[in-house]
Amino acid sequence: QVQLVESGGGLLQAGGALRLSCAFSGRAFSTFAMGWFRRAPGKGREFVAAINMRGARTNYADSVKGRFTISRDNAKNTVWLQMNSLKPEDTAVYYCAADRWGDATMESGRYNYWGQGTQVTVSS
Repeated sequence: QVQLVESGGGLLQAGGALRLSCAFSGRAFSTFAMGWFRRAPGKGREFVAAINMRGARTNYADSVKGRFTISRDNAKNTVWLQMNSLKPEDTAVYYCAADRWGDATMESGRYNYWGQGTQVTVSS
């Protein structure tokens, strides 16, 4: 059974930076594409970023391009989301997700496993 545990969320001011981590356990991490999604208060789940199994291909939502960077280390079973130049509209619960044999899709229905989420709050 795959388990995903996010960490690194917090409260900060606009313009700041934060790095989220997602620790993966349970199966071969290198066979999963990984994604980050978020859910803002009163809104639906939104795709943020994804990375393929080897880390060679990434995919970003237009709203975060140039500000966020997804990366992974298959030796450490970890995926990160570096978030720079944060804005109040980035406030959300951020979720890590895993897609077996995937290819960095933005489609949430393709992801088989989800973490519990970590809260990011950006004040103006």
